[in-house]
Parts: sequence; structure tokens; C-alpha cells
Amino acid sequence: MAVTILGIESSCDDTSAAIVQDTQLLSNVIANQDVHKKYGGVIPELASRAHQSNIVPVVDTALKQAGKTLADIDAIAFTRGPGLLGSLLVGTSFAKGLSISTRIPIIEVNHLQGHILSLFIKDENYDNPPEFPFLCLLVSGGHTQIVKVTAPLKMEILGSTIDDAAGEAFDKAAKMLGLPYPGGPEIDRLAQEGNPDAFQFAKPRIKNLDYSFSGFKTSVLYFLRDRMKENPEFIKNNLADIAASVQKTIIEILIDKFEKAIKQTGIKNIAIAGGVAANSGIQKAISELADKIKGKAYIPPRKYTTDNAAMIAIAGYYKFLEKDFAPITIEPLARYNI
Repeated sequence: MAVTILGIESSCDDTSAAIVQDTQLLSNVIANQDVHKKYGGVIPELASRAHQSNIVPVVDTALKQAGKTLADIDAIAFTRGPGLLGSLLVGTSFAKGLSISTRIPIIEVNHLQGHILSLFIKDENYDNPPEFPFLCLLVSGGHTQIVKVTAPLKMEILGSTIDDAAGEAFDKAAKMLGLPYPGGPEIDRLAQEGNPDAFQFAKPRIKNLDYSFSGFKTSVLYFLRDRMKENPEFIKNNLADIAASVQKTIIEILIDKFEKAIKQTGIKNIAIAGGVAANSGIQKAISELADKIKGKAYIPPRKYTTDNAAMIAIAGYYKFLEKDFAPITIEPLARYNI
């Protein structure tokens, strides 16, 4: 008998609801919050207020698009964390309230685990789940991790950032260049027009499989400061080349450790997930790495890389199979490791 899950995602600034039947996606509705763009970053209080306004119509729309009612739902999966506490509280409270009123069980989902399980979403255009075991390079706004995945709910972190994440490095570099928020897509766009070998930036020397991007950000800052002293028009005249060089350096940092993880584990099925996985340069690098190691690369569609409820619903499906339900007293967690 098919299992139908309602997924709710509210970890940051997008309110989303989705319906999956087993692994088949029936609907995935996202309400974006453009209010943050003028501030150059997400304002937590504004985000939580927007979630309060959006969550009811978003869930209602997801049910209608899927052709389902609450009577068809077997469980409500929601993002428990990590994320902005105020935003998480809205989604958690809504899921709990809906559960109390309908007696539908709830399932808490780790947002990062959801990103990885987005690779298992099936729709009319995509059906390419990874073979186990596989290594996943999880790159999002606030997290950068290398994760060994041996089953849908069996994940082991092999390496993680010790300071800033890749997404933060993209956004901070973009801010230094005067680009609008979010900066990662802007750098990716400009990089297509620039010379990636035009400029050199520092790369970290971190042991094990951990990442660091703070030194890289500092090197970009000092480089731009010094060049602007010599020529106030330097950024304007070299914007595409700087963007291309920034992107190349970040990708090289990511791929270097990921390739080491492949050699250490012997696993040749590789994947990427998370918002930064939408970056065209990273997707190309992962595909080239798979060819190099004679392995297979799994890259999710762009629409499933950013925060969305489809990934929460699919994670909820696998947890439903394990009867892993959450108590009604559960609370959100701003920090929550896989």
C-alpha cells in the first residue's frame, strides 16, 4: 500500500510544502521571501514572520496540486533543524498543531539529511537514485560536509567545515564585489565570462577531510583592498575574471578533499547535494571527477538543490518505513548534526 507524506520546510527564508507518495513527488510548493535582498542577507525576525503568513496557503496549495486531502496523509514530516530557530519554530508548531487536530503522526527530519535524500526524489523528468554506498559532497549556505551514505538513513560525516562553509565563501566574496544577494548564483553567472586563471587566492592546509574557507575569504579581501588602492576601478574592470578565479578556487578546495575521501574509502559512486550544488562549475567538476575515477556521478535537478519540502517529505517517507515517529513535545534545534 502506498505511503503518502506531507512535508514542511521552514529552516531559513523559504516556506515550502510538498506531497510525496512513496518516492514519487506529487507537488512541491515554495514561497520565497524577497524582502531580504535589500539587506544583503536573511533577517531572522522577518523570516519567521513571513513563514507565519505563508505556511497555511502553501500547505493548502500543495494538497490541492497533489489532488489530496488531509485524510489521505499518512504522516507529516517537518524540518526540526538545523536552521534559524524562529523559522523552525513556525514549521514545527504548525506540524504539531495539525497533528493534534487530525491525529496524523509527525516525523522530524534533519535538514541536511533531507538535502542528501533529495537525490531519491522521483518525478516525471527525474528518476536516478544513487547506488549504495555513495559519497555525498553536501554544500549549502551554512554547511560543507563529506558524507558516507550506506542506506537512506545511515549516514556518516567524514569531513566538515571548521569555520565558514562554501556557500558563505561564495556569498561573502560576492558582497566584496558589490554583487546582489544571494551572491553565489551571481558569481556563477559572471564566471562563465571570465578567465579562471586570471588571479590566485589562498587555499587552506587543513588535515584530515575537514574544510576551511576563512583564510580564502581573507585573501580575497586583502587582494581587493590592495588592488583598489592602486586602481579604484579595478573591480569594475575585472569583475568577470575575479568571479571566475574565486569560483575556481572554491571548487578546487572542495574537490581536493572529496577526492581524498574517495581514495580513502574506495567508494566510486559520488554525489552532490545542497544549495551550492546548483553551481555549474561544481557540477562540471563532479562529473569530471567521476570520469577520472571511473565512477558514477549523481547530480540532482536544480529545483531540488535549494531548500524545499520535497526533500523533507522523501526523508519522512524513509523514516515512516522505520516507524520513526516524533513525540508531540518535540522542539526545534538550531544546530542539529546528521
